[in-house]
Amino acid sequence: MYIEQLYTGCLAQAAYYIESEGEAAIIDPLREIEPYLRLAQQRGATIKYVFETHFHADFVSSHLDLHKATGAQVVYGPCEMCELSIYQARDGERFTLGAVTLEVLHTPGHTLESSCFLLRTHDGTPHAVFTGDTLFNGDVGRPDLAVKAGHITSEMLADMLYDSLYAKLMTLPDETIVYPGHGAGSACGKHMSSETVTTLGAQKRTNYALQPMTRDQFIAAVLEGQTAPPKYFFHAAQVNKRGYAPIEEVLATNTRPLPVADFKAAQATGALVLDARTPDQFAQGHVPGAINIGLDGQYAVWVGTLLDANQQLLVVTDPGKETEAVLRLARVGYENVAGVLAGGMPAWQAAGEAVATVACVEPRELATVAAAPTTHILDVRNANELANGTLAGALHIPLAELEGQLQR
Repeated sequence: MYIEQLYTGCLAQAAYYIESEGEAAIIDPLREIEPYLRLAQQRGATIKYVFETHFHADFVSSHLDLHKATGAQVVYGPCEMCELSIYQARDGERFTLGAVTLEVLHTPGHTLESSCFLLRTHDGTPHAVFTGDTLFNGDVGRPDLAVKAGHITSEMLADMLYDSLYAKLMTLPDETIVYPGHGAGSACGKHMSSETVTTLGAQKRTNYALQPMTRDQFIAAVLEGQTAPPKYFFHAAQVNKRGYAPIEEVLATNTRPLPVADFKAAQATGALVLDARTPDQFAQGHVPGAINIGLDGQYAVWVGTLLDANQQLLVVTDPGKETEAVLRLARVGYENVAGVLAGGMPAWQAAGEAVATVACVEPRELATVAAAPTTHILDVRNANELANGTLAGALHIPLAELEGQLQR
């Protein structure tokens, strides 16, 4: 038996490759399929199953592309009907993979269809559980993403999650390895650890949500301090339900190099310029009207938080970074890219086009600038970042809420 976690730091997302006797399964694969195909080929294995713990909201899965490329069966737990031809497994149903089995544990709460997959060894002993967004290291999944007006509330989902955890997952042996779907930095939970592998026993001792408490206490604890999800979450979930274009087609169309004149014309018709270079590069010179979300860090998450998925984009990157910028957008369901600036900013400047700049203030200069009566300081950090200190007189509006506040 072989297990490998494939972790993508910019999304704080974990996919898994499980193999036994030449048969492999992928759990919660990210948008591009090449890493999974390459791993199976290197190990001489055949991908038999693609297991999905739920319809993901924070990224677009490659379950459809993997099915087309390998013929692997796509398996979800019990779920509401969607537009895809998938296999909906029963709670407790087992799937054979070489000498081991994967058992479906329906664990609603994060979403209605959320399921975990329990890996049993050849003799049926529980070895590991792949918990998706139901249980993390240090936290549990947020119970507000499947809320529907007049149908279900966050409190109802948290109530389901209580049963999923206390009556199902916590009955497994303490030594059961827990492989969660996310680590620290994901918006799918509040208190996730940067360690992305744990055990059930460790979580029983340290996870705030697994301590002895009543149902009402649990519901209050998991709902307390829950921030609004990034706005792209609902778009990505729908993409996962209804399907998408093959990733190679998306990359081919969205990385189309546009000469300066064509790039400028597309901007004039309403496309938004997304500059994916570093903040320093952007400050020194950028296309007027562009916004800067750098590839370093949580690029796709911030694009999905701040921009509308239907907004047509034009991308500016350093040469050689075009495919990365477009791929990372596709991972969160943003595929409406008209093209990238051919030659980057050097080509724009060489064509004699106008260049905008941003003035930057060094920390040692800030006190002097802030003392001016015409200066207003806007702090756009998240609430949890304010613990690191604040500037006197600053107005605090989290960046994700800024546009809505400006429109009032």
